[in-house]
Amino acid sequence: MTNEKTAIKTIYFSLLSNAGLAIIKWISGYFGNSYALIADAIESTTDILASLLVLLGLKYSIKPDDENHPYGHGRVEPLITFLVVGFLITSASIIAYQSIHNINTPHELPKAWTLIILGAIIIWKELSFRMVIKKSKETNSSSLKADAWHHRSDAITSVAAFIGISIAIFLGKGYENADDWAALFASGFILYNSYLIFRPALGEIMDENLYEELIANIRKIALKVDGIIATEKCFIRKSGLKYHVDLHAVVNGAISVKEGHDLAHKLKDTLRNEISVLGHVLIHIEPDK
Repeated sequence: MTNEKTAIKTIYFSLLSNAGLAIIKWISGYFGNSYALIADAIESTTDILASLLVLLGLKYSIKPDDENHPYGHGRVEPLITFLVVGFLITSASIIAYQSIHNINTPHELPKAWTLIILGAIIIWKELSFRMVIKKSKETNSSSLKADAWHHRSDAITSVAAFIGISIAIFLGKGYENADDWAALFASGFILYNSYLIFRPALGEIMDENLYEELIANIRKIALKVDGIIATEKCFIRKSGLKYHVDLHAVVNGAISVKEGHDLAHKLKDTLRNEISVLGHVLIHIEPDK
């Protein structure tokens, strides 16, 4: 299965998971008298919208090159990641506002059975995070990584809700707002995760040099090509699920222009065959000193 198909299949998993959990949380929060669980439901609802954005972004990013987009459409992926971060910040703000309001509003204790619901949700979301983050690394997808962190932040929100509800239930009257304090803590954690998701996507848009391991691998493979003496400059920029490479290769200065041209094509083909995630590879031939 290609990286593109793997990424899209993973997003469908996230969509179905988030939709199912949002319904469970809304119903459980309402009938279980738990705002922490309702806050959790708010995040899961925004997760559905975020996953839809990621899905649309991935499908657009894998469109083939065209006249107006010679390097493909991959740069839409970090832009989608920024929108996902926006959804996270919005949900965190709503949760924080409502939590502060509820802390100062007398209300009943949460129902004990909500802890069972939360326990199952925590396990499921942590397993979902590990599966999606693994797929994001396999496919080099920044938006898939953002979606994975949605699962992790959801799990943390649920842990906070579990602790808050437990305190409210076991300590009883006077501790009803422990549930709301838990939701407020969760909103702060969501904001922190938003930064962790935003920063790498910004680096991708700005073409930061973040790929030392890949550069080292490219240099190693290049030296295996007969006729390549050394490598000099190597620049990499990520676009969607692909990495575009500019590489300066050193060859014997006495060979003809055609021989140098043929060597460049041989090196380019070798790199793309050995490293499947490479997109455009531009080879600049340098004569040895």
